[in-house]
Amino acid sequence: MAFIKNILNHTKRFLLIITIFSFTTLSITGCNPRNFKSNASQEVPQLVTSILSDPKTFNYALSSESPNIFGYTYEGLLNQNPLTGELEPNLAESWEVSDDKLKITFTLKDNLKWSDGQPLTVDDVVFTYNNIYLNEDIPTDVRDILRIGKERKLPSVKKVDNRRVEFSVPEPFRPFLQSAGAAILPAHVLRESVKTKDQDGKPKFLTMWGVDTPPEQIIVNGPYKLERYDTSQRIIFRRNPYYWRKDAQGKPQPYIERIVWQIVESTDTSLLQFRSGGLDAVGVAPDYFSLLKVQEKQGNFQIYNGGPSTSTSFVVFNLNQGSRNGKPLIDPIKSRWFNNVDFRQAVAYAIDRQTMINNTFRGLGKPQDSPISVQSPYYLSPEAGLKVYNYNPEKAKELLLKAGFKYNDQNQLEDDQGNRVRFALLTNAGNKIREAMGSQIKQDLSKIGIQVDFTPLAWNTFIDKLSNTLDWEASLLGLTGGLEPNDGANVWSPEGGLHMFNQKPQPGQKPIEGWKVAPWEAKIHELYIQGAQEFDEAKVKEIYAESQQLTQENLPFIYLVNSYSLSAVRNRFQGIKFSALGGPFWNIHEIKITK
Repeated sequence: MAFIKNILNHTKRFLLIITIFSFTTLSITGCNPRNFKSNASQEVPQLVTSILSDPKTFNYALSSESPNIFGYTYEGLLNQNPLTGELEPNLAESWEVSDDKLKITFTLKDNLKWSDGQPLTVDDVVFTYNNIYLNEDIPTDVRDILRIGKERKLPSVKKVDNRRVEFSVPEPFRPFLQSAGAAILPAHVLRESVKTKDQDGKPKFLTMWGVDTPPEQIIVNGPYKLERYDTSQRIIFRRNPYYWRKDAQGKPQPYIERIVWQIVESTDTSLLQFRSGGLDAVGVAPDYFSLLKVQEKQGNFQIYNGGPSTSTSFVVFNLNQGSRNGKPLIDPIKSRWFNNVDFRQAVAYAIDRQTMINNTFRGLGKPQDSPISVQSPYYLSPEAGLKVYNYNPEKAKELLLKAGFKYNDQNQLEDDQGNRVRFALLTNAGNKIREAMGSQIKQDLSKIGIQVDFTPLAWNTFIDKLSNTLDWEASLLGLTGGLEPNDGANVWSPEGGLHMFNQKPQPGQKPIEGWKVAPWEAKIHELYIQGAQEFDEAKVKEIYAESQQLTQENLPFIYLVNSYSLSAVRNRFQGIKFSALGGPFWNIHEIKITK
């Protein structure tokens, strides 16, 4: 599966993953993708990708999910090469770190421009950080990644001269350079909306660039700009004529003129389009890998396998013990189950992950046991001692009996007060793989007497429960990240926007009374802080090894399967450098299409 909340030149923060992308080039008119034509008088080289749901916002700072448009529309100061893991210049041509590691000075490329032709300057960088990312009135996940140390202090940013900007950090912070991948936003368009307050005293920026905004009003600096959005149908991007990249011969990049995202109801639709010859590429889900593999030569395409993906999949219980308006978020009876580590470990032992790999993933995956990507130098493998939960239903029952649970005459699990153990498991509808995983989990847990009510929901409804109302018991979903564990700072910080297993209210949300942080939860957060402060690589590995042991011992997430990163791409694309970290089109600026 190819999940692309891209490393394509923007912040590599963890995101909720909901979709499998497919890719193509074709001409499209009306609702039929084969007949849609551009506004121009002739066809142009284009790439079409399919997504399962509409985007929620076109405002980068307010986005925390996929799909989103930002991999194509925005860039930051630096970029991490998904093949080498090395940091590379982006909007900045160079950077210097002071000897005491407390100051980083970036020098911008010369003659950068926004998509409306206005100059992109150091003032835009200072505005983006000081007025948006570091502004406590704006709820953005980027700020979580910029927080430093136990006190979660933030950097300061100032202009040095017309091409240089200086970031000062309160203490040495090893991952800070990677945070410089955050998108730079246009001050000349957004400054007034940040300064102006609405009738509730909130910045008008919070309502800027919603999905109803006319595309021409969204000013960008990436290789593509937004040209059109038809709700539940498609998103169209057009090459940004002011984008800075040029090839060795001085020709402007990217070469592909237009990108189209078709919004489809299921991955089956994408597969049908690909097999009929209309699509040039598709993310290869395990359930149709074999079908496509035998058609490679006939269909003139190649299936790329990047090995284990950088995504995770897991079951997560709502461990929040707080209340809103005097009403507990979670039924106190169920909350006692969920907050019992023996219960969570029993659930982990009861899920047959190898059968899930064999059946749902068709063998195209591996058991997952860590929040850190296998490609990361800080990943701790089971061979190196990481605790794992191989299928063992008898062990699961032992743990439940130890924790005071019991079985009735119908072999149904009850707690020590006679309450039947039953909970609701939610996921996003339309993702066939995830729906199959949920069905197996329901069946597996029934074997140890637990009744699971598995319910796929529409994405927006699901996300509202997960991050706003907090009205959920258990969920099946995933996150994705990069090579640096600190990319997950907003997952492991109890204050973080993606600390979903024990979510604190985010700005603008209703308060919670009685919110608690467990000692192990605080310890994991502390280790992530230490890992970011440490520059000795051997010690960094030790710190993150301990954090991974704690996550596996306490199971805030019950990890399931790490699928392989697979995409089928027609041979007419030249310049594909496939990687699990970036997918097939991370280097979109240099990809060409042959006739």
